[in-house]
Amino acid sequence: MTSTLPERLPTIASNNMELLDGILISKTIKNELSEKVAARKSQGKKIPHLAAIIVGSDGASMTYVSSKVKSCQEIGFESTLIQLPEHATEQEVLDKISQLNGDDQVDGYIIQLPLPRHIDEHRILQAVDYKKDVDGFHPENVGRMALGLPCFLPATPAGIIELLRRYKIETTGKNCVVVGRSHIVGMPMGLLMQRNNQPGNATVTVVHSKTQNIGSICAQADILIVAIGKPYFVTADMVKPGAVVIDVGITRVPDPSKKSGFKLAGDVNFEEVAPLASYITPVPGGVGPMTIASLLMNTLLAAERKDA
Repeated sequence: MTSTLPERLPTIASNNMELLDGILISKTIKNELSEKVAARKSQGKKIPHLAAIIVGSDGASMTYVSSKVKSCQEIGFESTLIQLPEHATEQEVLDKISQLNGDDQVDGYIIQLPLPRHIDEHRILQAVDYKKDVDGFHPENVGRMALGLPCFLPATPAGIIELLRRYKIETTGKNCVVVGRSHIVGMPMGLLMQRNNQPGNATVTVVHSKTQNIGSICAQADILIVAIGKPYFVTADMVKPGAVVIDVGITRVPDPSKKSGFKLAGDVNFEEVAPLASYITPVPGGVGPMTIASLLMNTLLAAERKDA
C-alpha cells in the first residue's frame, strides 16, 4: 500500500493536536483496494471472497458484521454471511468452519466474537484454517507474527500500525505504553510496536489489571495505546503533554439526550486528554474503521497468496 496522508486534518484550536482520522484513512485504503480488485478482474483473476460466521443476534456484533459485508460490496469483494442461532451447538459451528476451510471460493473468513458461553472460543479459533484466518487469531499466525514471519496480522493492531504509518508518526526509540493484554489487541500490539520495523522499534511496556501505579506509567508514554473496555479510564493526569494517544475502546454508555438512549465512549476521556495530545483517535471514527480496512487488506492478501 502507498503511504497516503490526508491533505487537511481537523484540529482543535487550543493547540496543535491533530485527529487520527480512521474514517478518512480507511476510505483511502478502500479506494486502493477497489482499484486492485478492478485490476484483478481485468486480468481474469479471482475476486477476493470474505465470509463471516456469527452465532446469535447480539446487536453490536450484528452491526459490526453488517459493516464488514457493506465494505466488501463497496470495494467489489464477494462476501458470505453465515448466521447461526444463539443455541447452536459447538459442533454445528465447527461443521460450518470445516465447510469454509474446504471451500476454494472463500479466501478468508472470520468468526465474530464474542461467542455464546457454551462454546469454547479457543477450540473454535484453532479449527480455522490459518491460511484463511484473516482475523489473525490462529496460533499459527500469532506465532509467526511473534517471529516476524509472513502471516495475517490481527486486524485491530494492524489497523493501528497502518494509521501510525500513514500519518508518518515516528515510533523508533519512543516509549510506548499499551494498556490491556488481550490476545486480540494488547498482546499483539506490544509485539508489533517493538519489532524492528517502522512503525515499530519502540520501547514497550504493557500494563494490565494487576499493574501497580498504572497512572504514573502511562504518564511516561510518548505513545499511549488503550484497550481495556473501561469508559473514560484514561484521564488528563495520566497523559504526557505531546503524547500520541490511541483509543481502542468503544462502549455504549447511557445518554438520555440521545434518541437511542446511549452514546459511544472510548477508554480515554477525550475532552480532558485531547488538549494535551499531539495526535489522538476519536471514538467513534478512529480505530474502528481501520480494523475493517485491515480485515479487507488481509482478505486481498489471502487471495494473492492463492495466485502464486
